[in-house]
Amino acid sequence: MKKENINDTFEKGQQEVLESIRLSRILIPIFIGIIVVGYMFWRQFDPSDFAAIDWDFHITLWVLASVALLIIRHLAYATRLRILSDKAFSWKKCIELIFIWEFSSAVSPTSVGGSAVALFILAQEKLSTAKTTTIVLYSAILDTIFFIGTLPILLFLFGPEIIRPDMTTLRDIDGWGYTFAFAYVLMFTYGSIFFYGLFINPKPMKKLLVGFTKIRFLRRFRRQAVNLGNDLIVASKEMKHRNWRFHISAFLSTATAWSCRFLLLNCLIIAFVDTTPLDLSSQMKLYARLETMFVVIAFSPTPGGAGFAEATFAGFISDYVSGKSLALLIASIWRLLTYYTYLLIGMIIIPNWLRNIINERKKRRLLKSQSEAESEIVPE
Repeated sequence: MKKENINDTFEKGQQEVLESIRLSRILIPIFIGIIVVGYMFWRQFDPSDFAAIDWDFHITLWVLASVALLIIRHLAYATRLRILSDKAFSWKKCIELIFIWEFSSAVSPTSVGGSAVALFILAQEKLSTAKTTTIVLYSAILDTIFFIGTLPILLFLFGPEIIRPDMTTLRDIDGWGYTFAFAYVLMFTYGSIFFYGLFINPKPMKKLLVGFTKIRFLRRFRRQAVNLGNDLIVASKEMKHRNWRFHISAFLSTATAWSCRFLLLNCLIIAFVDTTPLDLSSQMKLYARLETMFVVIAFSPTPGGAGFAEATFAGFISDYVSGKSLALLIASIWRLLTYYTYLLIGMIIIPNWLRNIINERKKRRLLKSQSEAESEIVPE
């Protein structure tokens, strides 16, 4: 797609977001991932780990199970989008938009952010401002509720060991434990702010957000804070008319999507480590560890955790997968399924999606021009 077409079709603010999801950005996480994984294989490669792998029915079955969970996860996100949009989108459109949403979140820089990209995507689909803002903000709140609700339960059931294998008591907590605690507190804080602003009283939240920007190093975020505050007010009005069935359905689809994300890794570990215990307690402990790992990885400095996720994976599951090169193989397959697949599919879908948007806008402009021309004709 030509640059001038984008400039002619989208406003300046939209162009910034559009640039953040341009297809050339796909090279950044791929390049980082290849370098990190290649270096780790070079340093940790152990032929005995791979010699022990016998690709049989057991491995095939559990790998297929992980693929099935990936599909269910995507459909769960699509279901949530359909619920939050009041079925404004068809199932096909919801599935397509989730592909674009996942792709854009994977390649967007922190300065633009996934929420800004999501707002841009939905704004192109002829939704009202209130509806668009509600979908994005409530999606973030639902995701946060899932984590801040499930992690304390898992910590109570299995103890600090859900953070790292060597953390059997609170005295063993090290840098990883503090990182997890910081991430959880941060998640709880912004989740509470959004929840209060969306469901209770958005105006004080707007004042609070704008007030933070009076701090010198936060002044450059003043415009974003004002926009976010306005979005909260608009979305809050939209949410006041929702019944409990709407909220339960939205949360269940959210919980299904996140659960499938972590259970997928359970299946991959079972596939390649045939000594993995299959009892419910062991699998739940592994699930808890993987959910905790995601909270830490979510604050990775690289796009989508590229390279960082692969590098830290072995340490989180060392009591389940002993060989580092085998752990790296599992991590590579996991990332290939859940991250790089979305980069590839997004690279295929986005050009056609943008082309349709531009053609639709050009068509509307042409019809508007024709209408204005006809209205200027004075009958004799």
